[in-house]
Amino acid sequence: MARRSGGLFAHHVPGRSPVHRAPLGLKVGLVVAVGASTWLVPSWQGSLAVLAVPAALTVVARLRPGRVARSLVAIAPVLVLLGLFQVVTQGVGDAVEVVSGILACYLAGGLVTATTPVTEMVDGVVRLARPLRRWVDPEVVALTLGVMLRSVPWVAGAFGEVRESARARGLERSPRAVVAPVAVHVVAYGRRTGEALAARGLTDPAPWPHDDGPPPADR
Repeated sequence: MARRSGGLFAHHVPGRSPVHRAPLGLKVGLVVAVGASTWLVPSWQGSLAVLAVPAALTVVARLRPGRVARSLVAIAPVLVLLGLFQVVTQGVGDAVEVVSGILACYLAGGLVTATTPVTEMVDGVVRLARPLRRWVDPEVVALTLGVMLRSVPWVAGAFGEVRESARARGLERSPRAVVAPVAVHVVAYGRRTGEALAARGLTDPAPWPHDDGPPPADR
């Protein structure tokens, strides 16, 4: 099944912009700073100013407006509902503050994944996890991150294609017509991924289920 390119979080976008060339540590620092600023600047004006930083960096990174727009459309329903709730309960100012803060964090995180190759992110996680080697295996952490980064866009693409197929059959309002096929695709993808990892000796093979049934019980 072919997968269409998604939004900011789907794939790395090659480029030579200053954002692409920035070290991973600086990008992660930006995400942390943006997240902290949304809490440390308790005003809607401050939240809009914080949002302006990652928004401007998406322009500096030369990310296509269509890619950014698709990412925002994906979270728009949640932002609209959250904004309406804040307007009713707290007022317009608080609604702007909350929504703009979430958007700022979302764009900052999207900048990291869009401008940083997966291999570089995985290597960075390995370096960060090495001091914790006594408790966690850095290679396993890196493998988990790599699988997650590749799985999320795959699942999003599967959902999009199944939804379009259901719409073509006039079944876009039927949850069963969307959820069931997506679940089948996701399970198949997970099984193929697990088999590929096991074939490379990266996971312990599961002793059950077997083709000929469960193992015999101890007598």
